[in-house]
Amino acid sequence: MFSLTQLHSFVAVAEELHYGRAAARLSMTQPPLSRRIQLLERELGVALFDRGGRAVRLTPAGREFLVDARRILHLAEQATLAVRRVPAGERGRVVLGFTATTAYSFLGTALAAVRDRLPHVDLVLREMVSGAQAEALLAGELDLGLVRPPVTGSDVVTAPLLREPLLAAMPADDPLAASATVPVADFDGRPFIMYSPVESRYFHEVLIGVFRGAGVAPDYVQHASQIHTVLALVRAGLGVALVPAAASVLHLDDVVLRPVSGIEPHPIELHAMWRSGNDNPALAALLPVIRAAPGVTR
Repeated sequence: MFSLTQLHSFVAVAEELHYGRAAARLSMTQPPLSRRIQLLERELGVALFDRGGRAVRLTPAGREFLVDARRILHLAEQATLAVRRVPAGERGRVVLGFTATTAYSFLGTALAAVRDRLPHVDLVLREMVSGAQAEALLAGELDLGLVRPPVTGSDVVTAPLLREPLLAAMPADDPLAASATVPVADFDGRPFIMYSPVESRYFHEVLIGVFRGAGVAPDYVQHASQIHTVLALVRAGLGVALVPAAASVLHLDDVVLRPVSGIEPHPIELHAMWRSGNDNPALAALLPVIRAAPGVTR
């Protein structure tokens, strides 16, 4: 089987069509270059150059082989570059979990940052609730999760990424929609679309804490697990709701979002989560990119 060295020599002679210039290009003398070409022809069982005249010319077989030789050398060069990127984390695969709400805002900016800084890292995306992400992480099925706190585990590491406010969601014809800001006290006794305590436990517990701290007791008429479902029920006139600011990108017709006063300004948190023992070089390279992405609270 021919070697890459023989291919380099053949391509040099084929491009220069002169053994002396090709030898100088390869920083060698002409006799060993001629021997390399002869050995290559012997390996292939065909003549690559026409030696019948004074000029060096490629044979039809040589012209055909030149195309493949260049392709093989290019692939070898690319393979070398690719394998060198792996230990540095510049190439590889990261399985990333995210919640549905994350996809409304932060995920897009984070992915853009990763594509810009680590274009050769392959991201595999998995939409999962925070609890399922934690299980998948411990099972080795995820490298990184974008989750709602808290997350526990002896070898689980978390880092806060951002905090965002809650917005009041109401039908466009609701009297509160005319206000620039809605006091949280105005939710007292009102029909309210609440988050499920099971499928959407994080938002459920945040809102319970918000209302308890404000001394407010809404009338929970429906429970839902997804933000878009909550907004759809608001549009249907079943009640009002509180949604994270990221939901503003959904732009549902006949639903108005307003800032809320009388509560903590930024109660909704998003954290990055990964295992301390994960030795994936691509993960190590990706983490600082995610933590420096636009929108991250610094």
